[in-house]
Amino acid sequence: MTDPQAQRLTIVTPTTAQFHSGTYRIGSSAVARGHQVTVVARWAPGLAIEERHPAGYRIIRIASDPREGLPLPARIRDRIRRGAAGLGAADPETAGEPATPPAEPGFLGRARRVAGRGRHGAGRVLEIRAGTFEAARIAPPADLVIAYHYLGIGTGLALGKRDRIPVIYDAGDIFLASTALMALPWPARAVIRRYERSAAQAADGVVTANDAYARELARRLDVPLPVVVMNCPPRSTLPAVQPRRFHEALGLPPETRVVLYHGGFTAERGIEELIAAIPLVDRAVLVLLGFGPLGGRYEVIAAEPASGGRIRVMAAVAPAELLEWVASADVAAMPILPTTLNHRLTTPNKLFEAMSVGVPVVASDLPGMAAIVRPLDSGRLVDPNDPVSIAAGLAEILDAPDAERAARRARTLAAAHDTFNWETQSAKLFAEFERLTNRPW
Repeated sequence: MTDPQAQRLTIVTPTTAQFHSGTYRIGSSAVARGHQVTVVARWAPGLAIEERHPAGYRIIRIASDPREGLPLPARIRDRIRRGAAGLGAADPETAGEPATPPAEPGFLGRARRVAGRGRHGAGRVLEIRAGTFEAARIAPPADLVIAYHYLGIGTGLALGKRDRIPVIYDAGDIFLASTALMALPWPARAVIRRYERSAAQAADGVVTANDAYARELARRLDVPLPVVVMNCPPRSTLPAVQPRRFHEALGLPPETRVVLYHGGFTAERGIEELIAAIPLVDRAVLVLLGFGPLGGRYEVIAAEPASGGRIRVMAAVAPAELLEWVASADVAAMPILPTTLNHRLTTPNKLFEAMSVGVPVVASDLPGMAAIVRPLDSGRLVDPNDPVSIAAGLAEILDAPDAERAARRARTLAAAHDTFNWETQSAKLFAEFERLTNRPW
């Protein structure tokens, strides 16, 4: 095997890059191989515009103003940028959102007012476009770009065109089959469909998260079968004694069993069904570890006397710390609802994270997860719409004899060590990097 040659990788993500595990895994492993890595991410209030991640890669966050995304000549966009800076609209130290400018005469005034109408509709499109312009202006040169999401591939292609380098589209989901995009009117969906298809075809390669996604994306995007790279954690060295971080952080009695949901606090993830199921499981507490728009709602539910302290909400932890927290749980729950094709085919990161530390799972009996859980008997598959079914699955795992639990743990850890680990999966990704650049990564 040829030793890697130091190269420059740019990762584009439409997230803030705080908790995006794919960015962390690719970035940290590329740095460990001697490469220079820059992550182009989205700025949000309270975050640094630029920082060095402890894993060694650089993060540049784009604080774009939608007015800079207007389809105008560059010299006029520059005038808008200067005007926005004068107003403080694009200054992340002084403004959380692009400010609506005061009344201003002339064409530029009208343009600024149109583009400053919030983060929905035209304003959102222009914000993404503006971020692309800004990324092309400030991101350092690279030898390869990998861009996440249909919201990130436009920026990735712009950087690829600027530097004349290969671009990979990481289509981690079937986005048009997601809940958010399914809710859009059909004209908007048609625009996104055409855009993603043309962007995927313009990219030099496409990768995705599992075989089912690969087949569906090849059909929808009319591209060669994407390379499958599962977003698994690295092989773990487990402590001799199970950590009990939740017990320590939450002051739980030693006999309490921890049912963990970790990840995004968004709709249709089965969180409400878990909340309904947990009273039916003896000596168990449900811990919701994550972040997202529904976090406040879950905190209110957890604080209600009727919950009896059996629901706890905790903030997300950094990817580098996550596995020890997951290892502290007695079972990891992921009853994702089968509301979309995307959900039915998903193999969520949380499944691989639980497997990597030998924690059994209770998961939806859906094709994406069942294809892994059932052959390994690494947990129980349940009807995610039925809290009684979820509770029965949890109880069966938690109440299993010690010998059965130990055997399940051994099988799960062996599968994680052999196949479902980042060392194995990243080798396929770096092979694709090498194919596109003709240099060893």
